[in-house]
Amino acid sequence: MKVLEKVLLGTDFSKSSNYVVNKAVTFAKAFQSVITLVHVLPDNISNKKAKGLLNEAALLKLKGVEAYVNEQGVETSPSILEYGSYHGKIIEAAEQIDANLIFLGAGDKPKDEPFQLGLTAENVVRNSIKPVWVEKQGGVMGTHSILCPIDFSDESGRALRNAIVFARRYDAKLTIFHVYEKQYSGAVSLNVDWTYYNEQALIDHTNEMTAFLEGFNLTNLNWEKEIQSGRPHVQILAATKRFKSDLIFMGASGRTGLSKLIMGSVTERVIREVPCSFVVIKSEDAIELKLENRINDVETHYKQALQLLNDGFLKEAIIEFKKCLNVNDMHIPSLSGIAKVHKLLNNEEESKRYHKKAIEVYNRVWDLKIEDEIRRTYKM
Repeated sequence: MKVLEKVLLGTDFSKSSNYVVNKAVTFAKAFQSVITLVHVLPDNISNKKAKGLLNEAALLKLKGVEAYVNEQGVETSPSILEYGSYHGKIIEAAEQIDANLIFLGAGDKPKDEPFQLGLTAENVVRNSIKPVWVEKQGGVMGTHSILCPIDFSDESGRALRNAIVFARRYDAKLTIFHVYEKQYSGAVSLNVDWTYYNEQALIDHTNEMTAFLEGFNLTNLNWEKEIQSGRPHVQILAATKRFKSDLIFMGASGRTGLSKLIMGSVTERVIREVPCSFVVIKSEDAIELKLENRINDVETHYKQALQLLNDGFLKEAIIEFKKCLNVNDMHIPSLSGIAKVHKLLNNEEESKRYHKKAIEVYNRVWDLKIEDEIRRTYKM
């Protein structure tokens, strides 16, 4: 069972790209993903001999990177070499292989540069409908702290759903963060009690956040929530430093009528300045459940059920456990698994029912084992 099957990894063979490749390998191991490498050459080379040599060198480099990725225990599909616009060809390649995620570096910029995002990465994020992971160089290999800002929109909800699965896979802490802007409190309307209105705004946003989070499975997840007032992009950037975030998930809007993509002013300003790596989720989820259909393979479905349970897909886990029971209705681990899931879903009656079934089957199996041993001992 794979929830993030295909990753398109853009590489330009620079020194910084080695770090990005290693981070992508770590990521692919966590999700058992297949990596497809893509490199784009300029299309303005008029000299055929020079173009041929460049093409040959690029293919050799791609094979070398591909071999390295395989040595790390990660599967690859055939690499892609293109000519033309770097960001445009990366987006086309992602569509071509139906990638779940585009993975690329942020670009090489001095640390004192206020806008750390390179032009290629920014254009890919801006124009791709696929989720994009942009890796900032210099961080640790693992992911320990994930930040997900939400504004209660569908886009931020999609980002949060993906962030939850990533947090489970990386065993990372997830901080769900909301920012609201305070009411005006200037000197023009001195007779207005702005303190009261801002206190009420905090109560309203807290209640809205609580209601919003009820639609997400946060069971057995290391997480916290925080609400701040102020300018959203300023507070989000401050939060990444305060929580020492390794990764930030941002939601963004999808296609417009002119086939352009508008990220939204907050997302756009954050990703240009954010000091850590980030994932931008638009109209497509990075996480996509693709379950194997080997109905008769109990072990396969049981492993899938456990992974789904671990990732927080509780209802889907029940389906996989029940597939095991369709083959073997005395499969005690599946009965116990369903009991556990129902307990997590607060379905106490169903949990007790399946727990009782598991005990009954266990007793039946034990009785049959004792009976068989008696028969063999006394040759009955």
